[in-house]
Amino acid sequence: MHRHFKIYKPFGYLSQFISNQRTRRNKKFLGELGNFPEGTMSIGRLDEDSEGLLLLTTNGKVSTKITGEKVEKEYYVQVDGNIDNRAVQNLENGVEISIYGEKYLTKPCKARLLASPPDFPPRAKKIRDDRHGPTSWISITLTEGKFRQVKKMTAAVGFPTLRLVRVRIGNESLEGMNAGEVREIEKFNL
Repeated sequence: MHRHFKIYKPFGYLSQFISNQRTRRNKKFLGELGNFPEGTMSIGRLDEDSEGLLLLTTNGKVSTKITGEKVEKEYYVQVDGNIDNRAVQNLENGVEISIYGEKYLTKPCKARLLASPPDFPPRAKKIRDDRHGPTSWISITLTEGKFRQVKKMTAAVGFPTLRLVRVRIGNESLEGMNAGEVREIEKFNL
């Protein structure tokens, strides 16, 4: 019987369960957040300094289905500066980024300015303070997931990412969860 989980990955954790040869010591792993059955894997990844929703499963077929299909992934992104409508429009239309040294044009996506900052718990490591200038929050919803894509996209339009939180995968959301919380679910609502 396969098992499925959703987790609010906190800042500073790697999206893996055990260390491999390339992983330095003193790193935090998802396995420290719960008692997961053998064979549990994350569906997709979030960088060590990114936060938010991760889906976990013991079923490789489910993992392949979710990563292989065009399931929407929504991110709330705090960017450096007051992002303008032109930059948001450019994000929606697609921007050129580099993936492993090759030029890549991102697919059209949904992007919008958030009227007010989201109510997330404070991050374990402070981003910066107001002396460094203004910041703003946007929502970006993608159906693709290239390596560090969201961060590269915001940088390409002149507004580097300061904080990135994935809030939704399909219909599964982060709503009502706390950083580090794990919930076992019967099946994914995508």
